[in-house]
Amino acid sequence: MNIDRLSLRLETVASYIIKGMRLADIGSDHAYLPCYCVRKGISPSAIAGEVADGPLKAAKHQVAAAGLAEFIDVRKGDGLEVLQPSETDCVVIAGMGGALISDILERGKDKLREVERLILQPNVGAIHVRKWLMNNGRRLSAEEILEEDGKIYEILVADFGDPLSTYGDLNAGLLLGPYLMEEKSHEFRRKWEQEVKQWENIVNGLEKAAKSDENLAKKQELLNKIVMVKEALE
Repeated sequence: MNIDRLSLRLETVASYIIKGMRLADIGSDHAYLPCYCVRKGISPSAIAGEVADGPLKAAKHQVAAAGLAEFIDVRKGDGLEVLQPSETDCVVIAGMGGALISDILERGKDKLREVERLILQPNVGAIHVRKWLMNNGRRLSAEEILEEDGKIYEILVADFGDPLSTYGDLNAGLLLGPYLMEEKSHEFRRKWEQEVKQWENIVNGLEKAAKSDENLAKKQELLNKIVMVKEALE
């Protein structure tokens, strides 16, 4: 991967950035995405945020080597603290767990009041991201699921709007994704068939474990999820 040829995951993320949007990439690593978007004319400018010194140094080196320092500002900071109000139109947070992404959004939500689009790519736990969007006035506009190098990724795109407008069955939609449930792609089926197998193994273990209120509650929670996912896969 380089600034001219992104991974499938990041290329898909980039495809949802509307031409002309000023980009902020949080957790930018080598700043591949900002460099790609500026070089391709998708974004007129970009901010690459990093909290760790190693990736920060790598991002600065990449931007300088590409001759894009005039257009891409590499900043050190935790999450959205690298942003100032009104200086970006699109925020990308990719390659982290869903719980961490939702925490970053929550801690920095004052910086998002004028941000038109969020593009979020949780490696796991997308339900946390969907719940945050639903609770914070963001409408889920699109979703994609893809496989790359043996891993399955979900990409969530959110804009301003009625956060409930895209959900039918809310519980199933939050867990599985309303657009992904409708499409039922090969990757979607594979991901959730694997999840169901893991949950069934856990349920079998809980049935052999000592009876407790906690174990019974956990077992029932998993059984409910198994039923919900199997219905969605039909």
